[in-house]
Parts: sequence; structure tokens; C-alpha cells
Amino acid sequence: MIESRAKVWLSVPALPGNRRVALPVAVVVFSLLTALGAQVAVPLGVTPVPMTLQTLFVLLAGALLGPVAGATSQLLYLALGALGVPVFAMGGAGAPWILGTTGGYLMAFPMAAALCGWIAGREGRLLRTTAAFLVGTMVIFALGAAWLSVVSEPHSGALFAAAVAPFLPGAVIKIGIGVGIARLILGRSART
Repeated sequence: MIESRAKVWLSVPALPGNRRVALPVAVVVFSLLTALGAQVAVPLGVTPVPMTLQTLFVLLAGALLGPVAGATSQLLYLALGALGVPVFAMGGAGAPWILGTTGGYLMAFPMAAALCGWIAGREGRLLRTTAAFLVGTMVIFALGAAWLSVVSEPHSGALFAAAVAPFLPGAVIKIGIGVGIARLILGRSART
């Protein structure tokens, strides 16, 4: 059991061909997809955090690349933003985004990708993949809400209303899309 989990943890399920070449390219691609998803940002007014497509790519990185490479893609994304490259929502970069209201969500990305990859496995099974996306989303919400409570100090009811509730409809849609894409790609790679 431990050996099979280690193989899943270290494997890259959806990459064809030479994995030594494909893996670094895939890590960079998912880092850039997350940055692209950040630019599709909708300010909601009821929360200081905009709704973006980032989480779709964060969780797909984990599900398609596996836990280690998926998390690595998100660490690269965060490093780019920390270094001043405008990859965060609405062209943001640097410490104000990492230490501000969006910081908890951003810092959750590597962990969410790793957990999604670990839970999803390599088979593309519906229940496992759905559970993986749900857990990854909950991690992003939990760390985002925790950090938002530190930087804005709302009471608990207001915290849920600002940190989680506005994002639930979009999260359901992104989970559905992500699970469908992951199952399609993982199912195809399992058959080849």
C-alpha cells in the first residue's frame, strides 16, 4: 500500500513520451495557465478578493501532473508573482498581493494541487477525481478565509460571507469542468 502510494505521489500520469523533457515543460505550462486564469478576474464587491479561473488550473495541475509536479507548478507561479512579474489577479504582483487579502488563497495553491494530485491518482475515476477537486477547493477556501480573517478581522459570519460564499457557485462550475477535463485526459492516457 505504501509503495503504491509512493508511485502515485512521484508519477506524472498524463504526460506522454519523454517525461524528463515533458515534465518541466508541463510545470511551466501550468504555472502560466494559472497566471492566465488570474487575469480572468471579476471583482465581486461583497469581498475584497476577485473571482478568477486560477483554481481550475491549480487543481488541474495536481490531477494531471501528479502531486509533486502539480505543487511545483504552483510554487513557480507564486515565485514569479513574488519577484514582481504581474501574474496575480488583475495584473498584480509582489508582497501586497501575497500579504494582502488574497494571500491565503494564493499560498494554498501548492498544497491544493498536491492534495488533488494525490487523491485523484492516475486512473481518472469519477469519485476519486471529484473528491480530489472538492478537497483541493476546500483547502483553498480554508486557507483563504483564515488569512482573510487575519488581515481584515471580520466576525465569523462576515468571514464566511466574504471569503467563501461568493465563490461557491463558481467553484461548483470549475469543479465540474476540471473533473471532466481530468477524466478525459487521464482516461485517455490510461488506455494508451
